[in-house]
Amino acid sequence: MLSLTAVPAFNDNYIWVLSKDGCGWVVDPGDAAPVLNYLENNNLTLEGVLVTHHHPDHTGGIARLLSQYPELEVVGPNNPRIGSVSRKVSEGDTLELLGCAFKVIATPGHTLDHLCYFSIPNGDTPLLFCGDTLFAGGCGRLFEGTAAQMHHSLQKLAQLPVDTRVCAAHEYTLANLAFAIAVEPDNSELQQRLQRCQQQRQNNLPTLPSSLQEELDSNPFLRIGEPTIVDAACAQEQHPVSGEETIFAAIRSWKDRF
Repeated sequence: MLSLTAVPAFNDNYIWVLSKDGCGWVVDPGDAAPVLNYLENNNLTLEGVLVTHHHPDHTGGIARLLSQYPELEVVGPNNPRIGSVSRKVSEGDTLELLGCAFKVIATPGHTLDHLCYFSIPNGDTPLLFCGDTLFAGGCGRLFEGTAAQMHHSLQKLAQLPVDTRVCAAHEYTLANLAFAIAVEPDNSELQQRLQRCQQQRQNNLPTLPSSLQEELDSNPFLRIGEPTIVDAACAQEQHPVSGEETIFAAIRSWKDRF
């Protein structure tokens, strides 16, 4: 049976560790130290690394991990800014790791090279490693891509099974949900989710993974077509707004100022 653990790093990053039968893969190791500590404490041998995009807080630990595990497979985007990638993948590719088939999904927006990894493990619920594209209650900032690209990327993820475990790379949930409440103050699912997540953080527990169903019910960036979101975008822009990409851009811009 697969084991999934969110290993904290820096102030608010999570490095996801997927393990089975003494072997492990890690996702976006921005820092090697917490990964090495986790491997040692759990008697795991590191087989590989999945990289979602080139930002240093997702790649900064790879060199040290390679020094400890020279045969390590590093899977990620075809981007020269990630010099350690030994297997370059892109949209539609399939990976086999720890007995699971992972589909590669291109999700430009936060960065142009961003990839997500999706699997339905045998006997377990679906699993999505989504880096900085989809967050619990939010989505990534547009550092390189456009609002249209990010909206399209999120719509691809929205088509996955609703029980998919959403494994984002940051503990941004409470701030994201505070914004979501400003957008949809009367959303009861959102209000209940905020209470649950506040309790989790008070107990020093991660709010992740969330489920895709939770995101569809309470994440404004996956609810762009809802009348409440459209009305909120129009109110922010102070004029009528139409078209999902334009509405998405208005909500994303509002979040940047929030």
